[in-house]
Amino acid sequence: MNSARRPVRWLVPLALVVVWLGLGGAFGSYAGKLGEVSTNDQAAFLPQNAESTKVIEQQKAFNQQETLPAIVVWASPAGSDISPAQQQAATAALQSLKGAPGVEGAPSPAFPSEDGKALQGVVPLSPALGEELGATLDSIRAAADAVPDTRAQLAGPAATQGDLGKAFAGIDGLLLGVALAAVLLILLLVYRSVILPFLIIISSVFALGVAGAIVYVLADNDIVRVDGQVQGILSILVIGAATDYALLLTARFREELAATGDRAAAAWAATRGSFGAIAASAATVALGLLALLLSDLTNNRALGPVGAIGVVCAVLTTLTFLPAVLALMGKTAFWPAKPRSADAETGGHGIWRRVAHWVDTRPRQLWTVTTGLLLVGAAFFPALQSKGVPLDELFVNDAPSVAAQQTLGKHFPGGSGQPAVIIADADNQAAVQKAAARTPGVADARVVTGTPGGKPLVVDGLVRIDATLSDAPDSDTAKKTVQNLRDQVHATDASTLVGGYTAQQYDTQRTAEHDKNVIIPVVLAIILAILIVLLRSLLLPVLLVATVGLNYLATLGIAGLVFEHGFGFSGTDASVPLYGFVFLVALGVDYNIFLMSRVREETLRLGTRQGMLRGLIATGGVITSAGVVLAATFAALIVIPLAFLAQIAFIVAFGVLLDTIVVRSLLVPALVRDIGPAVWWPSSLGREAGDDHAGSTEGSPKENSPAVG
Repeated sequence: MNSARRPVRWLVPLALVVVWLGLGGAFGSYAGKLGEVSTNDQAAFLPQNAESTKVIEQQKAFNQQETLPAIVVWASPAGSDISPAQQQAATAALQSLKGAPGVEGAPSPAFPSEDGKALQGVVPLSPALGEELGATLDSIRAAADAVPDTRAQLAGPAATQGDLGKAFAGIDGLLLGVALAAVLLILLLVYRSVILPFLIIISSVFALGVAGAIVYVLADNDIVRVDGQVQGILSILVIGAATDYALLLTARFREELAATGDRAAAAWAATRGSFGAIAASAATVALGLLALLLSDLTNNRALGPVGAIGVVCAVLTTLTFLPAVLALMGKTAFWPAKPRSADAETGGHGIWRRVAHWVDTRPRQLWTVTTGLLLVGAAFFPALQSKGVPLDELFVNDAPSVAAQQTLGKHFPGGSGQPAVIIADADNQAAVQKAAARTPGVADARVVTGTPGGKPLVVDGLVRIDATLSDAPDSDTAKKTVQNLRDQVHATDASTLVGGYTAQQYDTQRTAEHDKNVIIPVVLAIILAILIVLLRSLLLPVLLVATVGLNYLATLGIAGLVFEHGFGFSGTDASVPLYGFVFLVALGVDYNIFLMSRVREETLRLGTRQGMLRGLIATGGVITSAGVVLAATFAALIVIPLAFLAQIAFIVAFGVLLDTIVVRSLLVPALVRDIGPAVWWPSSLGREAGDDHAGSTEGSPKENSPAVG
């Protein structure tokens, strides 16, 4: 090469590194600032077109101002009756909070339960308290604790939101720290290098910083809505995806460097050789996430663009910063280890040579057994009950609001403090109220009045009726009651609307079922189209989608058993199966893309049989490492004590490992080996390369398998 051009070839990688260092310095802190523009108000994530959501808008007119109720419940630790003096003290404690910071309007008096062993009162709070909610709840507890010989607890939406805030407190540092520590440990064990793991982590942190900055701006301008769950998934998704893509690229760079010794040429060849697989895999995840925009649930629609932004940023750092820094460092990046080619006889390649030999000699037996095992797991799919998470299972650990709700349900009707809210025409108020009161499961139905004991409050020709349910507001029985209640009042007046907490849970569950039926086919179609374009085949993409779909069903079947019998969950959030599908299928196809794009490349030279075996050997170690990394990063979600994220963590982590170890390593290679060149139909790929070993070679000796011999 001309010596005059030699300095120039380093200017591009040097400039890229400098640019990314600047971007990392400018935007790196934004991933930790997302909490400033996020909300944990669950009412903000209800279905857009649901009946309960329409009620929220209409019931605002019946309050002078929108409030967030905190329910104070007092009970005697000894189980004795509440005295009149204690009731007076409780009422005085509530009234002392009037005008306190965060309190909107006048608190209610304290009133006793029918068994006389507990008291209840409601303190209306401002819904815009944000981070000040915790301090306001503490002041309420302090006032309530002044009632002698009782134990005061806080329940209701405000208390639940306060506990959610505590669950997500410090999410930025803790979750990111745990995820990065897991990734670092795995990379150190895989590469036995001191420098390369840190380069990969720096690349993923840069991606997260830029993604965080973009999402921050969008959320700050109300273009997207972010809560703690979306925030946590974004961090995990970016770290996991960026690391996976980095592993693929660095593995290719190591091969090229070992073959040529030219670090700049190796970096360019690695980028060019892995670009198609990385771009296609990122497209499956990003477009799969964007399909969530079809959801009627706001939190699903929020995760779609936020997650897609994160994946795009992960691809950008992998294809720009990482090749640039590898080109500058060369072999030093792998110190103290030395780069070696994919055909090396040492190290992990020995394992994959044995796997390839097994695939080559027993393909039909292998794919039959693995398919059977996955079908056994899939048979338990109905065990996963996606009917919603009861309030007492919302948090993984004990939460004060859950204990308070249990106390409330013990002494008052199960739906106390969380009534079904009925909005009806004022002219039909009496008939609607009567229909509500006679509905089985409704303990009481009272119209909201302008003054205590006064006439019904009429706003724009409408009245509000609060129906207290007999059962706990998050129970299946209460949801059935709401369904029956709607039937009753709609038969009386079709324009009547029924909302409230239980109705919101019921509507969310129904909407999630609808979303799943709409979005899953769309995601499958997107993935299938990408695979057809990438592999230029019809049969193979269908097989790949079928295998990851089977892996998804098997994972949910096993998860259903583990959740019920291992973790004690009676059900999952209604959105868990959809989230699990998007992540597992999109990410599962990733590993098949990594494998089959390399297999196709080798098949062009060697034919289908040798191409499959050499592709498996070359990518086996790196893809398995990528799967372990991704599983570890998603498992980090368990540091947030919420059942929803714990369930997602298990499903994705277990499903990714199952896909990596069984589907991608055994099932897919065995299917391709057994089908032979016909797997590329309608292309003639494989046959053109002179592949004369199509079909199964059950029992063939190892020496007849030159790729693995």
